[in-house]
Amino acid sequence: MANKFLTVQEIARQALLRLQSNMVMAGLVYTDYSSEFKEKGDTIQIRKPATFIADEFGETINLQDVGEKYVLVKLDKIADVSVEVGSKELTLNIDDFGSQILDGATLAIAEKIDQDLCGLYADIPYYSGAGGTTPSKLDDISATMLVLNNNRVPMANRNVVWDPYAQAKLVTIDSISRADASGSTAALREASMGRILGFDNYMDQNIKKQVAGAFTSLTDVTGAGAKDATIITLTSAAKVSTGDIKKGDVFTIAGQQFVATADATAAAGVASVNIYPAIKADISNQAVNFGKTHVASLAFHKNAFALVTRPLEPPMGGATSYVATAPNGMSLRVTMGYDMNTKKNTISIDCLYGVKSIYPELAARVLG
Repeated sequence: MANKFLTVQEIARQALLRLQSNMVMAGLVYTDYSSEFKEKGDTIQIRKPATFIADEFGETINLQDVGEKYVLVKLDKIADVSVEVGSKELTLNIDDFGSQILDGATLAIAEKIDQDLCGLYADIPYYSGAGGTTPSKLDDISATMLVLNNNRVPMANRNVVWDPYAQAKLVTIDSISRADASGSTAALREASMGRILGFDNYMDQNIKKQVAGAFTSLTDVTGAGAKDATIITLTSAAKVSTGDIKKGDVFTIAGQQFVATADATAAAGVASVNIYPAIKADISNQAVNFGKTHVASLAFHKNAFALVTRPLEPPMGGATSYVATAPNGMSLRVTMGYDMNTKKNTISIDCLYGVKSIYPELAARVLG
C-alpha cells in the first residue's frame, strides 16, 4: 500500500488552529482580519471602533458620526518559521506531525506577534508605579485602575498583562491566588491570574523594559511649553547635561503625563522633546518627574491596540502553497518546496501582520 503524504492544505489548517491557541496578547486586543492578499510594506486602512459622547437633550438631537473613522496600519512584519522535513515526517498523521513540528513552529510565531504587541507600550504616556519597584500589592492594581478611571476608560474589556516578576509577587496575595482563571484559548487560560478590581489579569514573558535616557536621571529639570503644542522644552538648572531622552520615556509635568515620541539629546542642559499627548495648558518652568528605567506591564482596554493580519500571496513557480483562514478571518500561509540538492522538503509557515496603538488613552503602563 502506497504511503499517504500530508497535504499543504492539511498542514496549514492544523497550523492555524495551533497558532490561535498559543496567542496571549493577540487574544486581548482589537483585531482586523481579511482574506485579501497583501505584500509586506503595504499600508491599509482599518476602521477604528466607534466612540460616542452622551449629550444633554435640548430641543433637537445632536447627530454623531457612527464611525467612518479609519487609521492607517502598515503591514511591515512577517513572522516566519521554515523547516526541512523528510518523507518520514510527511507520512505521519496530522496530530503526530502537529506535535513534532507545528506546535513549536506556531508557538514561535505567536511569541513574535506577542512581542510586537507588547512593544506598543512605547506609545503610552499614562502610567502608575515607580521604575525599579516591582508591583506586589493590591494597591498597585488599584493605582492603575485609577489612571484608567480618570481617563474615562470603559469598565468592560479591561486587562492587565504583567511581567513574570510582577506575577510572582502578586500571586502570593490571597485574593489573587483564589481568583478564577479565565480565557477563551489554552494560552489565555494558562496565562490568566483571574479577575481582580475590574481587570482580567495575565502574565506574559514578552513584556518589555524601557531603558531610559541619561537625561532622565537628573533631578533639577523643569519643563516649558504652550497649550496644544506637541513639543516641550526640558531644562536642567545646571545647564551642562548632554544626556539623551529615549523614545518611550515617560514623565509628568504639572499633573499631566507625557511620552517622548522620538529620541532627543540635550545641549547645555536643554532638550527639545516631541511628546504625546499635546499640552493641555501652558507650562512655565514646572518641575519634571521622570518615569526612569522600568519594566512596562500594561493595563488596557481591548480597543487600545490593534492587530491586523492579511494573507501573503501564493508564491510563483514550483512551490505549493495554501492559505488557511479561520472563521474570525485570521489567516496563515504554508508553502512547501523541494530541494533536489539535499533531497529534502522545506515547509515555510508565515503570517503577514501589523500592530498599532489606535486609542493610547485607553491604556496605561504599570512601572516595575
